[in-house]
Amino acid sequence: MSRSGADLALLLLGGFRSLVDAATAELARRGYEDVRPVHDFAMRAVAAGADNASELGRRLSVSKQAAAKTIAVLQERGYVARDADPLDARRKRLQVTALGFEVLRQGESIFDELRDQWERQIGSAELASLETHLAALVGAQPVRLDAPGWIAQDLGSNSV
Repeated sequence: MSRSGADLALLLLGGFRSLVDAATAELARRGYEDVRPVHDFAMRAVAAGADNASELGRRLSVSKQAAAKTIAVLQERGYVARDADPLDARRKRLQVTALGFEVLRQGESIFDELRDQWERQIGSAELASLETHLAALVGAQPVRLDAPGWIAQDLGSNSV
C-alpha cells in the first residue's frame, strides 16, 4: 500500500509528538511538571548566547513580546536568571541557572531512554537505518530554530 506525502508528514509528526509527550510526562514524574517543550528550546537558545528578549525572539522566530513572556515564566520557575552584564552594569543578561541545566540534562537522559525503547521495539539495525535515512532527508541540522514554524505558535499559546 502506497502512502501519500501527507501520510508521511503525519507519521513524522506523530513520531515527534510521541517522543516529546513521553519526555514531558517523564519530566513531570521526575518533579518538573512545569516544563514544556518550548522551554527546552528557549533555554538552549539562552545557553547558546541569546541573552535578551530581542535575541531570543530572533532565534526562536517569535516576537520580542512572546520571548519576554517565555523569559518571565522561565525566571519565575528558576530556570533562567538575569545577571548584570560585566561590561555594562545597566544591562541585564539572561543566563540558564543550575536548575535549568539540570532540567536540560534530565530531558536529554529521558530522550536517550526513549530512543532505547524504540530500539527494543524495532531493532537496532532498523532504528539506525531510520536515523540514517532521516538525516539524509533533513540534513545535518534537522530543526532550525531561526525558521518560522510550530515553535512560534507554541510560544504564543497559553501553554507557556
